[in-house]
Amino acid sequence: MSWWSETGVDDDDEPYGDYDESSIRVRPNPKGNRPRTKIRPEHNDAVSGVVLGVDRGRFTVLVDAGGEQERIITSTRARELGKKALVTGDRVRLVGDTSGDQGTLARIVSIDERTSLLRRSADDTDAIERVLVANADQMLIVVAAANPEPRTRLVDRYLVAAFDAGIRPLLCVTKTDLADPSEFLRNFEGLGITIFTGSKEAFPLDEIAEQLISHETVFVGHSGVGKSTLINALVPTADRATGRVNDVTGRGRHTSSSTVSLQYSSPAGTGWVIDTPGVRSFGLGHVNPDNIVRSFTDLAELALECPRGCTHRADAPDCAITEAVREGRLGEVGTVRLDSLHRLLDTFAG
Repeated sequence: MSWWSETGVDDDDEPYGDYDESSIRVRPNPKGNRPRTKIRPEHNDAVSGVVLGVDRGRFTVLVDAGGEQERIITSTRARELGKKALVTGDRVRLVGDTSGDQGTLARIVSIDERTSLLRRSADDTDAIERVLVANADQMLIVVAAANPEPRTRLVDRYLVAAFDAGIRPLLCVTKTDLADPSEFLRNFEGLGITIFTGSKEAFPLDEIAEQLISHETVFVGHSGVGKSTLINALVPTADRATGRVNDVTGRGRHTSSSTVSLQYSSPAGTGWVIDTPGVRSFGLGHVNPDNIVRSFTDLAELALECPRGCTHRADAPDCAITEAVREGRLGEVGTVRLDSLHRLLDTFAG
């Protein structure tokens, strides 16, 4: 036997003379043997649902809301969604086992267009947004008159986020038996928002409940202000954990760890209550200041006369809004409204 024979080449100098391509072992694709394709299934059999909560990659979804087959199912996200965020309040389409039976798991394959997005960032310099809830149309800001002390700037930040998202803000002050909130509430007289006040013994639950009907209302507030207590009173089956305020630091303990959507029901109608984790800061790095101005509809019309690039802040030269208010064209309320606008714009600017 020649040297070539020992190395796999025959004596006629033909390498591997007795072999052809079919003799070569092909290593399998480590990611699967199915060829990749950009063609995605249409999912014509998908059912509609609303995301009620998110927990470690699993989504609680209400299917056939209000129908005869209304049910809650557990689902995961399909790979075709990519990195698009899925949040509480999203209206989605699902395939797979959507029966809701124990142990079943459906797949979310698409997200419907959102009507609103409530977002926040880690701080004002962070442009990366963190979506809290989708498709809400109201925000109930819950603050305490004392223990913990109300923070005007935090409420301003909630208002800016609501106006940016196109969500109607409401304000609720709890623990009025501990302190008079009048001085605090003067900061918001120019906004024309609905305000509720009450103590633990006398709280306007009926008035708040009336505002929830036919709306999706996201509840926000500093830890320890009584937000979870209020939600439990409105939705007795919610069973949201409640906490106490630290006597030394004056801070509340976080009790809500995730955003959850709960159905409010009464003889007068139904609505959705969306509970969010208590926060001590609310970054506005994602906000468009033009949306803040647009939320002041009477002032937004005057803003059309402003010079290009006008910031509409108190030090803005030739601002048409400021000039109109100084001339008294909006009456006494104009001054209050302008002060509120300036404060919110200053809050956004840092």
